[in-house]
Amino acid sequence: MANIADQMVEMLVNAGIKRIYAVTGDSLNEVNDAVRREGTIQWIHVRHEEAGAYAAGAEAQVTGQLACCAGSSGPGHVHLINGLYDAHRSGAPVIAIASTVASFEYGTEYFQETNTIKLFDDCSYYNQVATTPKQFPRMMQAGIQAALHRKGVAVIGVPGDLTSMDSEEIMSSTINYNPIPVIKPSDEDLGKLAALLNQHKKITLFCGIGAADAHDEVVALSQRLNAPVGYSFRGKMDIQYDNPNEVGMTGLLGLPSAYHSMHESDLLVLLGTDFPYTPFMPAECKIVQVDIKPERIGRRAKVEVGLCGSIKDTLAALLPLIDQQEDDSFLKAQLEFYGKVKNNMKIYVDDVGKKDNIHPEYVASLINELSANDAIFTVDTGMSCVWGSRYINATGKRKMIGSFNHGSMANAMPQAIGAALAMPGRQVIALCGDGGLSMLLGDLATITQYNLPVKIIVFNNRSLGMVKLEMEVAGLPDWQTTMHNPDFAMVAKAMGMKGITVTDPDEAKQALREALMFNGPALVNIFTDPNALAMPPKVELSQVKGMALSMTKLMLNGRVDEVIDTVKANYKHFKDLI
Repeated sequence: MANIADQMVEMLVNAGIKRIYAVTGDSLNEVNDAVRREGTIQWIHVRHEEAGAYAAGAEAQVTGQLACCAGSSGPGHVHLINGLYDAHRSGAPVIAIASTVASFEYGTEYFQETNTIKLFDDCSYYNQVATTPKQFPRMMQAGIQAALHRKGVAVIGVPGDLTSMDSEEIMSSTINYNPIPVIKPSDEDLGKLAALLNQHKKITLFCGIGAADAHDEVVALSQRLNAPVGYSFRGKMDIQYDNPNEVGMTGLLGLPSAYHSMHESDLLVLLGTDFPYTPFMPAECKIVQVDIKPERIGRRAKVEVGLCGSIKDTLAALLPLIDQQEDDSFLKAQLEFYGKVKNNMKIYVDDVGKKDNIHPEYVASLINELSANDAIFTVDTGMSCVWGSRYINATGKRKMIGSFNHGSMANAMPQAIGAALAMPGRQVIALCGDGGLSMLLGDLATITQYNLPVKIIVFNNRSLGMVKLEMEVAGLPDWQTTMHNPDFAMVAKAMGMKGITVTDPDEAKQALREALMFNGPALVNIFTDPNALAMPPKVELSQVKGMALSMTKLMLNGRVDEVIDTVKANYKHFKDLI
């Protein structure tokens, strides 16, 4: 007769799970054995459970399907938390199996005992512990449903002794349902929105990840309205490409052009975005927000009209109600300004840097040039995120994953593991900081163990670059930010992958080309400029520093009100500066 571990694996298979990222041990051993006997699910032996949770979150994001990770008693499942926080805040459907000590030891402060309900409550939509055979399948089914349909994490706590018990028949369902509703505002609300759009002449659309599947509808609306289109970092890969009206990103890593368009408009339309940076929102124009989760409306800006709906369904219903705007002067002005901003972004690309201080912008531009049209990029939080956001361009097929909401270090390499396993045949490139890669360095062995052709590009600036910049602009001495790094290329070779070190900018392109063409995992260790500033470029490098320091206070030091005044005072003069 099947035991609970067998039942768990059967339910995971039926839910579409292809692999479980985990480190096996004690309370997970029955589950591990059930996976072995079932034969269709892979057990991916990561070196650290945090890497497994990141990998599962990445798999869920690139496929849109449920993914799974697991951790054994106490320290094993505690290690999952950071990756699960990231998955949950990214809207990635992940089911986490948190095996625990035997149920009869609960409440005795037993070896490795934890309270999984308290541990995971803040990073999950469903979080329960099954202690009887009749509880388990009902909780498992409910957890899978919650993860899939609320788009986040579900945690099932399973005592080690339960997994070996015989399964029991239950009356409720153990299968999963995937109804796909049409979600749009009422006809009355759509009519009000259409009237508002038809009466304004200077309109900007700003899109987030919630508009990811509505690219064509966004472009059609923008052309009907002659409206520029800005986007958040998470929305970039789905909105930027084949979009004649796009004006770039705004936010902490963004460009002046999108900020300019938003602040020059008299109506701003927020589509599927929970954009967190309130100071970047204009305060003197009308704002409309459309979101599938109405509880989010108005929590970032003073929204006058808030509508509930998926962006694709809402725009499909809205478009027939919108008149063709004839005046395109506002749009042309914003596109002209954006063109000049893009030209000036090439300053650091054209100036490639020098030996041991290669400009990271140049490196990112090379990666963009050499990468496949359908490459999947993962980016570490920090400076790597900046260069990826600025210089990796969308094609309609590329994807980019990072710790965009949770903001954790060390995410890029393990996320690349999940992406490579979920999408065999796709090029997967991790843009890693030396600080981030160092944190989970052991999981390079996971990449080689499963022969994943992941390409790891290390932006090795020998420092915690973002933190170093934070301290400098705050007037603090730069202390304890320097990285004493190993030779990452030698480490890669020791792990069993190709390793290349680049110290000369003239060698960067050939090294990257060689790594990307290599049939297997490869790491390129590039010595980048530790003093590179993550700021909008200016005409002359000598002009950058003063504005950069002011902008950095905004971006990194929390003195938002002071510096937003600087931005407001200067953005209209960017045209003169560029």
